[in-house]
Amino acid sequence: MTTSLSLADARRIALAAQGFGARHPARVGTAQLRRTVDRLGLFQIDSVNVLTRAHYLPAFSRLGIYDRAALERDAWGPKSARRLFEYWAHEASLLPMSLHPLLRWRMAKAERGETGYGALRRFATERRAEADAVLARIVADGPLAAADFENGSSRSGWWEWSHTKHALEYLFWAGRITTATRRGSFARLYDLTERVIPADVLALPTPSETDAQRMLIERSARALGVATAADLRDYFRLKPAESDPAIASLVEEGVLAPVKVEGWSQKAWLHRDTVHARRIRGAALLAPFDPLVWERGRTERLFGFRYRIEIYVPQPLRTHGYYVLPFLLDEALVARVDLKADRQAGVLRAHKVTLEQNAPSDTRERLIIELERMAKWLGLEGVDVGQIVMSA
Repeated sequence: MTTSLSLADARRIALAAQGFGARHPARVGTAQLRRTVDRLGLFQIDSVNVLTRAHYLPAFSRLGIYDRAALERDAWGPKSARRLFEYWAHEASLLPMSLHPLLRWRMAKAERGETGYGALRRFATERRAEADAVLARIVADGPLAAADFENGSSRSGWWEWSHTKHALEYLFWAGRITTATRRGSFARLYDLTERVIPADVLALPTPSETDAQRMLIERSARALGVATAADLRDYFRLKPAESDPAIASLVEEGVLAPVKVEGWSQKAWLHRDTVHARRIRGAALLAPFDPLVWERGRTERLFGFRYRIEIYVPQPLRTHGYYVLPFLLDEALVARVDLKADRQAGVLRAHKVTLEQNAPSDTRERLIIELERMAKWLGLEGVDVGQIVMSA
């Protein structure tokens, strides 16, 4: 039997599943931070630093002001204190250690040259000796960046990577090495996985590929609340052949139930532990890679909000700005804010604010509050708001 949901109910379910609607804690400690990353399943990593790097923003959007150093300790601190690891999940991501066993099937496929870019796959076969030589250097010398190898540095863009960088990324995909820490420029320092990941995590049983994919889909369903099959597989970048049997299995087990969402042409699925919130209240600026909005088609289905990041669009052709954050107000996306942390001047600059046609009358006031909160979090002294326009 298929349940019907109004679009408003689907939005509330999705927002509650993503951790919105609760008051910000008076003080954010490590426990709240860890619960947030566990709820979401991952923080997507992005190195663009015009505001702050994207992996810091989802926790701020849900919790308010917190110590970014706490996230860094969990991600790149001493081995005994590690709670997060880096791997390819949605994209490059920080993930809870509990997910390490669930991604070993992907590492094994990469090791065999069955996944990853074509240039990487060749290091599993005809260029394996080069990968082994890079690995031997790390074994002998400890953590190294690509630039530490002779001719190892690369220009911007993966298509211009050096052979050494390709070899390192192949070894990373294969799980042979991982990120020991990050340098000031945010360059990865690679080390042997067993020298970074705690031994008790590596000792966890490795589920079968089928079981791991089912558990990943279940995690996606919890994080999304209500989702189409495409939404569920996108969260951890699974293929239909990997996700469809997992969804069918979870439906048979009663973990997922089919639902029809108002206005959606696709069948959707509801996790059995989904919270049906009566209303969602709160305000948040969202990173371009926040899991609430990273799948642009889902964002349009849920919020009627067409969102595209314009970093790679030439400046004269941009509509909303360079680094634009959607502004969530209660249960709607009501504005887009082009932000920059002007660290030299000590100011958070909102170059342009574009209000949606349905933005409520108090949008500007509540946006200023969030901008001031963000400025304080980033250690900036003030906020400068430039042009405010209404969307066409």
